[in-house]
Amino acid sequence: MSTDKTPQAGTALQLRSLVRSSGELELSLASVPVPEPAPDEVLIRVEASPMNPSDLGLLFGAADMSTARASGTADRPVVTATIPAKLMKAMAGRVDQSMPVGNEGAGVVVRAGSSEAAQALLGRTVAVLAGEMYSQYRCVKAKTCLVLPPGTTPAEGASCFVNPLTALSMVETMRREGHTALVHTAAASNLARCSTASA
Repeated sequence: MSTDKTPQAGTALQLRSLVRSSGELELSLASVPVPEPAPDEVLIRVEASPMNPSDLGLLFGAADMSTARASGTADRPVVTATIPAKLMKAMAGRVDQSMPVGNEGAGVVVRAGSSEAAQALLGRTVAVLAGEMYSQYRCVKAKTCLVLPPGTTPAEGASCFVNPLTALSMVETMRREGHTALVHTAAASNLARCSTASA
């Protein structure tokens, strides 16, 4: 069953980060197949995904982004930046591998596998921490989805995991160690707001 108009064997766009052996970082949009969910999986049309500090390492690597330059077309832009030679050694594990990016996000379940758990999510707005979220579509296990309350938009639910879990761990550590206060100096960041709400 489907609530989506994407062809069964269609393709979608996914943001990729590539470190070339020539010492350049390349960000581009790749066409990837839209997968058909297994019985215990759902296909999410991703509508929002934040850029957390934890996303930046994979996205930009060790590139000097002040050297960034754009090329490609309006439909398929490419951003290239230089990686300083002294930092290429740190990038050795990912050289010449086009890598998908994005830790978390949210969207609407548009296809569901045959299991009861998967079918129950069809049409629901969900958030996930699954990697590869800077994509138009993402197929994940139904059990990994966090169903958002009615009326919650994907943009409102896209940051459900990374910052809240960090804030929760900070507050839990504070309590376990017997402290009565927590000072966090990240100004008005999302993490600071989560920490305040959790305390």
